Amino acid sequence: MDGKPLNINGSHGTGKIVSVRGSVVDISFEDHLPPIYTLLKTGSNDQVPIEVLSQLDSRRVRGIALTPTQGLARGMVVKNSEGPLMAPVGKGIISRMFDVFGNTIDRGGPIQDVEWRSVHQNPPPLEKRSTKSEVFETGIKLIDVLIPLERGGKAGLFGGAGVGKTVLLTEMIHNMIGHHEGMSIFCGIGERCREGEELYRDMKEAGVLPNMVMLFGQMNEPPGARFRIGQAALTMAEYFRDDEHRDVLLLMDNIFRFIQAGMELSGLMGQMPSRLGYQPTLSTELSRLEERIANTDTGAITSIQAVYVPADDLTDPASVHTFSHLSASIVLSRKRASEGLYPAIDPLQSNSKMATPGIVSDRHYTLAQDIRQTLAQYEDLKDIIAMLGLEQLSSDDRKVVFRARKLERFLTQPFFTTEQFSGIPGKLVSLNDALDGCELILQDKLNDYPESAFFMIGGISELRK
Repeated sequence: MDGKPLNINGSHGTGKIVSVRGSVVDISFEDHLPPIYTLLKTGSNDQVPIEVLSQLDSRRVRGIALTPTQGLARGMVVKNSEGPLMAPVGKGIISRMFDVFGNTIDRGGPIQDVEWRSVHQNPPPLEKRSTKSEVFETGIKLIDVLIPLERGGKAGLFGGAGVGKTVLLTEMIHNMIGHHEGMSIFCGIGERCREGEELYRDMKEAGVLPNMVMLFGQMNEPPGARFRIGQAALTMAEYFRDDEHRDVLLLMDNIFRFIQAGMELSGLMGQMPSRLGYQPTLSTELSRLEERIANTDTGAITSIQAVYVPADDLTDPASVHTFSHLSASIVLSRKRASEGLYPAIDPLQSNSKMATPGIVSDRHYTLAQDIRQTLAQYEDLKDIIAMLGLEQLSSDDRKVVFRARKLERFLTQPFFTTEQFSGIPGKLVSLNDALDGCELILQDKLNDYPESAFFMIGGISELRK
């Protein structure tokens, strides 16, 4: 390019399809090539958008179609839209549901009062970022006591299939929107269509839609749409943070599907696969998404992300790369789920950078360490109990076991989102109530109560009733 402005008139703005392979389309242009990330349109009525991902030579670009490519043929005319993929921002998007192109999918009519911005934005520069650390209470005992979340931080929910990631995420939305005055943005990446519809209905019934925006790139959509839906959600979140100066709660379900979409695209684009078949650009793509989630002087984006763990293997590259971006990792365990201990969080594998004496109170820090130590000792003693029985343990070890089993049951909690299945009304527990209960158990002051009395209660005061 010689620095002249692009002439999009006549043949300069149009190209022709050279080949179509699945979602990958090669297009030749007679004159100026469109830049990377430009959106091209083709098909009847221009209904197939294609994003340029690479320039093959001086005449051809390779792009990825963001909708199915049925009906495309070689020689079809392709128009240059002269801009990237755009997302709507503004007051008009609140309480609506969108797809990756900013079209509403909630049957609520067209959107008013919005402007359109590119989904490709840079992270905020270092001098604008805020560095203070505050704890973000969720009302869920196990998380608030052992894995406190950071306001403006990133928390990941790691777990295999069916251990309760989406249920825990939905419960957090329910609890936080109640005492969280900001905006909530839910972004469904490659999840089931049913889940999106159920979530929309639940949020409507709970009356929290007036402070919420939802975006969905479902698993039946092409990889291009699933790969870009996260960026569209971040563009909306950045608008509320930077223009409206509000705190934003960004919920993503599921980050693994974003990585998986990138893996599909990488294979289709002909790149050499890396370890375990993942794309060689995995860490760059993930960083480009995650680094935009940041606190600035004007507001904070707090993000909670579900991360599917393939075959329950936490050493999988997708999990490893995601861990490095998070301030708290909540690991869900199939073993705890099978024992009926919900939320099925593994307290020994989960961790948070906030659980340090400088951020939480000294009492909270000491109690959290004692709880972890008690649960770890119990874990070590389980093999001996299985082989020789509880009677063979020393009296001190037996006390540890009784404390640990009471703690495990006290840290279970009935959820609002599962009321209709369990028949137990949901509970929201303050941090002080949760700490008081754990302290009394560790001091052996509740030895008169059986273990079962601690199961699925809220605060410790319910035990006394």
